[in-house]
Amino acid sequence: MPIATVNPADGETLQTFDPLSDEEIEQRLADADAAFRTYRTTTFEERSRLLNAAADLLEREASGVARVITTEMGKTLAAAEAEAAKCVKAMRWYARNAEDLLAPEYPAAEDVEDAGAVRARVRYRPLGPVLAVMPWNFPLWQVIRFAAPALMAGNVGLLKHASNVPQTALYLGDLFHRAGFAPGCFQTLLVSSRAIESVLRDPRVVAATLTGSEGAGRSVASVAGDEVKKTVLELGGSDPYIVMPSADIDAAARTAVTARVQNNGQSCIAAKRFIVHTDVYDAFAERFTAGMQALTVGDPMKPETDVGPLAGKQGRDDLEELVTDALTQGAQALCGGRRPEGLERGFYYEPTVLTGVTEQMRIHREEAFGPVAALYRAADLDEAIELANDTPFGLSSNVWTQDECETDRCAQDLEAGSIYFNGMTASHPALPFGGIKRSGYGRELSGHGIREFCNTTTVWRA
Repeated sequence: MPIATVNPADGETLQTFDPLSDEEIEQRLADADAAFRTYRTTTFEERSRLLNAAADLLEREASGVARVITTEMGKTLAAAEAEAAKCVKAMRWYARNAEDLLAPEYPAAEDVEDAGAVRARVRYRPLGPVLAVMPWNFPLWQVIRFAAPALMAGNVGLLKHASNVPQTALYLGDLFHRAGFAPGCFQTLLVSSRAIESVLRDPRVVAATLTGSEGAGRSVASVAGDEVKKTVLELGGSDPYIVMPSADIDAAARTAVTARVQNNGQSCIAAKRFIVHTDVYDAFAERFTAGMQALTVGDPMKPETDVGPLAGKQGRDDLEELVTDALTQGAQALCGGRRPEGLERGFYYEPTVLTGVTEQMRIHREEAFGPVAALYRAADLDEAIELANDTPFGLSSNVWTQDECETDRCAQDLEAGSIYFNGMTASHPALPFGGIKRSGYGRELSGHGIREFCNTTTVWRA
């Protein structure tokens, strides 16, 4: 895949970039190794000062950065601006909380004595240069949610970003440099996917984190496993959205629209499978479909646009194939199901609601990465949970109910990394984020995320 900015609103190639040479990659690896030797000894106070400086820069430059993001991957300008603001918030959160999150832990005195020690404690120490392989759908946020905790822990970062967001990738490398981080602390590697293996196998790179497709995750995990290096993977999701009779159906339907089309439907944690109790199915389907039909599809730079284009032609074509497969096997489109008229130059697809989806259809098992919802009818909570768990993914889930017994049951039995009741899934720096099954392993954000790339060290003294 070429390293280029291609505007998904019209398919025009705006700028191309040459990948780094082998010599340039080697220099960046050497710089990262050298930077870590010094940066690991800095205080939390110094790291906090640097990260807050980067947050201040991003806050001042958010409007311009947002336009770059929208141009490169097509999300609405309002969504891009919100993404930048979220990054600023997370950076400041880690700058404020990292020292407490990584504070030494002291076992109880009786346990220390039983272990034959006079003193014992657990310390969290940085690992070294970490390779981050990041996707295009949240080109700022996905990187910052790794970079902020990694840098506060004393690690250094090497960013291999998606090839269709090169300007955003270069901005991120420059951001930390201008904030005052030493050269080598955070660098962008403008390289093709073929270069990932050699970088990951380099002994100076100690670990990797990847957000992306299942295939990309398998590839990185395989190489890292062969090299015995730590990885954190956040892969795909096909999140269920369960609606029970006690729910506020109007609120559930309104939120469902946002949950499905956030980021033009290109979000791992977007609700994708809507499982509705039969008693409220018709009412929910009517409101949900009306909400999806009312969305404005068009130029993502215009304030009135709700849904912009998909990020690339291949993504649009893949989504179209999933819908066509379902329709040819008997599913019905309550709305959408095609490319919108008048927007032929870009990679657009209409907000779509499919009903009559069966397990034989690809969309039942595969992730629909775009504004397409699959609507299911469930006879009771047992069937709803069975449908929700009938997926190879396990990233997040949403449940709408006012019944405490149903809440407890879902919290116990839903197979997902997070469960949101009466609201839609969202990430926050204070809450751990990640999945199970083929959605990956490990956690980002919160104290759990900052400790993923730390050496948890027992210090024992007789």
